[in-house]
Amino acid sequence: MLTNVAAVLLDGAHPFELGVVCEVFGLDRSDEGLPAYDFAVASAEGPAIATHVPGLTLSTPYGLDRLEEADLIVVPAGSHYIGRTYPPALLDALVRAAERGTKVLSVCSGVFVLGAAGLLDGRRCAVHWRHADKLAARHPLAKVEPDVLYVDEDPVITSAGTASGIDACLHIVRKEQGPEVANSIARRMVVPPHRDGGQAQYIERPLPRSQCDTVGETLAWMERHLDQEVTVEQLAARAHMSPRTFARRFQQETGTTPYRWLLRQRVLLAQELLEATDQTMDFIADRTGFGTAAALRHQFVRSLGTTPNAYRRTFRGPQAA
Repeated sequence: MLTNVAAVLLDGAHPFELGVVCEVFGLDRSDEGLPAYDFAVASAEGPAIATHVPGLTLSTPYGLDRLEEADLIVVPAGSHYIGRTYPPALLDALVRAAERGTKVLSVCSGVFVLGAAGLLDGRRCAVHWRHADKLAARHPLAKVEPDVLYVDEDPVITSAGTASGIDACLHIVRKEQGPEVANSIARRMVVPPHRDGGQAQYIERPLPRSQCDTVGETLAWMERHLDQEVTVEQLAARAHMSPRTFARRFQQETGTTPYRWLLRQRVLLAQELLEATDQTMDFIADRTGFGTAAALRHQFVRSLGTTPNAYRRTFRGPQAA
């Protein structure tokens, strides 16, 4: 049973990410028939913890010994967690916890602490999309998944950005204590008990302007004519190359094939139209070259893990659906 929860902090801790954990596990809602957790904030670096907010310091009487009794240990995000070193005693405590079956959850950059403890080796893990490459470089044995909100590799659970910490916490409650408890906590927090999709829908990917040497003009033409069906032969003719040479040069200079490049630009344009306009799905499908709303939906889900309607609601509110 999940009854004892500890959040462990290092200097530079982010109060908001800590607040997410406190909101789910630190409030006594027993008067509503919900479980009350034995919750504590522990410090890995002394009784006073400096946060990333200037002038804001947190104090706690609990040290690393508090982790020994926890059913769940949470490592919230913090500034400079990516490149710093961590107290060996903290890393040892996390390893011992995982070995005895205690769940260990990271929120955003807290995943780097888990990586330093060796808890990501051979495991799938989530991280904020901006940190995915750095996490993979620092921990090559980890299986980094930059497009998901959280990953449960029991007993290690990792979550992406700030709000994904809410998703992961509610997931743990749902898994350990059932959907009714998780739904009730989510209702009190005024958040969805479960979000569809993944980080891909939140990643900033502005339409690239090519700096390629030989296919740059063709890429610019393709961007201007995303609604048109084109073949490699037609594109090669515009670039004054044979189809084989064009395909090879395209791969060398863009890192992908003409079809995949074109598909990605069409999805990007669809995202822009969904965010900025009230156009119908049929119009957007035609403008982006997908042809039909069904084809648009299919490719959108494949690329971003969510539907066009859900994406529009996320960025423009429910009234835009």
